[in-house]
Amino acid sequence: MSSLAELGDLRGRRVLVRSDLNVPLDGDRITDDGRIRASLPTISALSAAGARVVVMAHLGRPSGAPDAAYSLAPVAARLGELLGSAVAFASDTVGPSAQSVVAGLADGQVALLENVRFNAGETSKDDAVRGAFADELAALGDAFVSDGFGVVHRKQASVYDIATRLPSAMGGLVAAELSVLRRLTEEPERPYVVVLGGSKVSDKLGVIDNLLGKADKLLIGGGMLFTFLKAQGHEIGTSLLEEDQIPVCLDYLARAKEAGVELLLPVDVVVADAFGDEASAQVVAADAIPAGKVGLDIGPESSRLFAAALADARTVFWNGPMGVFEQAAFAEGTRAVAAALTTVPGLSVVGGGDSAAAVRQLGFADDQFGHISTGGGASLEYLEGKALPGIDVLS
Repeated sequence: MSSLAELGDLRGRRVLVRSDLNVPLDGDRITDDGRIRASLPTISALSAAGARVVVMAHLGRPSGAPDAAYSLAPVAARLGELLGSAVAFASDTVGPSAQSVVAGLADGQVALLENVRFNAGETSKDDAVRGAFADELAALGDAFVSDGFGVVHRKQASVYDIATRLPSAMGGLVAAELSVLRRLTEEPERPYVVVLGGSKVSDKLGVIDNLLGKADKLLIGGGMLFTFLKAQGHEIGTSLLEEDQIPVCLDYLARAKEAGVELLLPVDVVVADAFGDEASAQVVAADAIPAGKVGLDIGPESSRLFAAALADARTVFWNGPMGVFEQAAFAEGTRAVAAALTTVPGLSVVGGGDSAAAVRQLGFADDQFGHISTGGGASLEYLEGKALPGIDVLS
């Protein structure tokens, strides 16, 4: 796959960069700028090389038409602050504003196009419709750099189709993400521990399938744990349940035992009468959840159990919080796992998405971990063994 160096002299050339700037917003306020910061090295390198940098990105899931709630205007302002120089912002994707902004760039300057998902062609399943939008994007540039790891599992115009229309290369962020994922899948240093949380077993099926034969230990938390507990015949109250996944959980438990993989489930959980800020939390045994209670976090004994299981790990992959970390009463399980990862003597990988948001919200710094992924979905699909269209097209 081509690196930036293989694009040759970039001075004066218009370089389209697909970044992942899909940050959480509270109104116009960015609550976590981690993805913007992760995109800086490639953008800065292109700018320093004299390229006229045109950044493409999305925010949220607009319906293929402009929607002020999903505008990238706040992102352009923050990107400029972090770069230390103003970022020109185009108020459309390929229209008059985009054409004018790109035409006005000088060598080394950076522009950001409005949310590419404001154009229905970006995510269209129709190759011709998607390709037509890619043609319009390609007309704005002389080369393309893929640096949005969080979207490389999507066959979309600004990710996949544009790479077939311009000289293309992989950015530093995508290269770094792939390097880490290869370490997780190709002869990982052992013991290798995988920690999975989040709400649903069904979201992690492929990962569990693929890693049951690779990991030494598999730790299960988050909302998905209750389907495992139900599969074992335990009462789970009003906790989250995917009843159709009970046979799958039973199969995983049997396969883990057969493969010699230690599959750890929590021994206690934090429950409440209902989900909410005013919920009164209590700790109960995992096999004795009262009928009217809902489980919202792993308990303190489970936190100690999980930390002990991580203590001698040389490779750790963690995806999905242990509980409803946004509320203090149900954040301690996630905090305990994050703290344990900071002491891992080998490679510790926080697998993007809610996990990345959780560690930052809970006060941990990015450099306390070996790697924080910018792409939860892309990371999971890679670990499932699936092809990533946005990577394959660069080959």
